[in-house]
Amino acid sequence: MKLNAYFCSLKLSFDREMINRELVRLKVVQLAYANYKNSGKSLDSAMKELTFSLSKTYDLYHYLLLLITNVTDYAEKRYDSLNERLKKIDSKEFPNPRFVKNRFALQLLDNKQLCKFEEDRKIHHWTEAEDIIRNLYKQITESDIYEEYMSSEDDSYNNDREFWRKIYKKIICNNDAIDSVLEEWSLYWNDDKEIIDTFVLKTIKRFEESNGSEQPLLPAYSSDEDKEFAEKLFESVLIHHEEYEDLIRKNTKNWDFSRIAVMDLIIMDCALAEIINFPTIEINVTLNEYINIAKIYSSPKSAGYVNGMLDHIVRNLKEENKLIK
Repeated sequence: MKLNAYFCSLKLSFDREMINRELVRLKVVQLAYANYKNSGKSLDSAMKELTFSLSKTYDLYHYLLLLITNVTDYAEKRYDSLNERLKKIDSKEFPNPRFVKNRFALQLLDNKQLCKFEEDRKIHHWTEAEDIIRNLYKQITESDIYEEYMSSEDDSYNNDREFWRKIYKKIICNNDAIDSVLEEWSLYWNDDKEIIDTFVLKTIKRFEESNGSEQPLLPAYSSDEDKEFAEKLFESVLIHHEEYEDLIRKNTKNWDFSRIAVMDLIIMDCALAEIINFPTIEINVTLNEYINIAKIYSSPKSAGYVNGMLDHIVRNLKEENKLIK
């Protein structure tokens, strides 16, 4: 099960923030697994890594939006160069400017939040990846989407925005060349792009021409509560993982505990940390989330095992009055 398919299957809205609880759960599972493999890290070091990892995910969101502006810049330079050549030979035919005059792309180019992000970063990745931008431009201009857009009689902002939404979904999502270069730039982005693609598409869809350069991007968090959720969940997994594994061991029936896959064990640790430490979150919500994560990182068979084990542990905790929900 792909990460983007997982996010598309959720009924929750992504309109409020970029780093939501679904993304936090995935990050906590990833980092808990990494910590399991490298147990020499201190609690403080592991917690800092969580904060850094989430911040890098938010950076990726901005860099993927900047892909659109960088391709537009590249296209404008080509357009201007071609125009100059045609003027010199007194040509009466000139290239169609619709792509370089795309109102959504120009609005994104002037977006204050995105401009500030770019100014604050000393490394401007896409300017150092000319091949990626050039090849992406080639893919776009050779696509049916581009041909239809350039010949369309619909000269509206909505059509401009819809063009980039289609291009992003068809060409930028699941793009091996882009995925590869992102993985080279940051190890934290190895599993992130498919997730962040869904947020970029949501951002494109919510842009309004009337907002101009003030159009808000998705904030990292909608509130301090979500940030605290991430920190408390990961800290609980790190501090109490032996207790959670003991619970799993005691409830293992007809199965050798040592045969449980490490990733399945980590997923159950994280689920138990949430079930035990967050009384306001419904148990079914937690179970469904971690079962879906098991489908991503393990297999449908593992997901069934994780579901059955967690359900059994929850029933026992309730019977022992150790869990009140």
